[in-house]
Amino acid sequence: VIEVGVHRIALYANGRRHAGENLDELLKGRSADLDKPIQMSDALAANWSGEQETVEAKCLAHARRKFVEIEAMFPSECGVVLDAIEQVYETDAEAKGMDAGQRLKHHQMKSGPVMKELREWIEQQFKQKQVEPNSSLGQALRYVRKHWEGLTRFLTIANCPVDNNAAERVLKRAVLLRKNALFYKNEHGASVGAILLSLIETCRLNEVSAWAYLLWLMRHRAEARANPSACLPWTYARSKPSAELEVEAVARAA
Repeated sequence: VIEVGVHRIALYANGRRHAGENLDELLKGRSADLDKPIQMSDALAANWSGEQETVEAKCLAHARRKFVEIEAMFPSECGVVLDAIEQVYETDAEAKGMDAGQRLKHHQMKSGPVMKELREWIEQQFKQKQVEPNSSLGQALRYVRKHWEGLTRFLTIANCPVDNNAAERVLKRAVLLRKNALFYKNEHGASVGAILLSLIETCRLNEVSAWAYLLWLMRHRAEARANPSACLPWTYARSKPSAELEVEAVARAA
């Protein structure tokens, strides 16, 4: 999911490789003059780049989920962790509209002490044997302790997100498509599917009718080939399609 000014673009790729290998291929096309990119995921090894150098950040929402799942069994202990994470998200919401440097300082000032206190509490639980390491609570706490540096990367690097929920949300479209269509017949079809899904999801992210846009795109194929940048979803939306096209789009969608 890419932000370009006020617009957002979703790009999908289908293939036989796992996520980390796909990322390696994507990063090969990145300019060598740019700083190392921030890569965020959960701790699953298959999701990480093996060839290209990145700044490793871990998703705080993934860590939070581990405690939500066992909160009924350990309400007080999970409450400590969930309350701390909630404060981080509240601080992140306050930082909306700030530039990267201001956001970093805001998190360091408000989230820093919260996360420091949480780390000390976790260490105390193990040191004083308040938790069984192999229990579900112990495993959740060990996950946070093991990946602490990645989970708190937003406190040390400007513009580092606290989670990768934006990517998780657009991935749901591909998962639903796979569930409903039962995969693709061949790799060519999967490639075409990725292109169409990219266009459709990009329309959704920018509040543009995907059906009307794709119909317009087919009717203006020559123009799109000659000048693609003039035919992007938000550019198309500003062109105000005719009422006839809108009526047809609504009718077919229904």
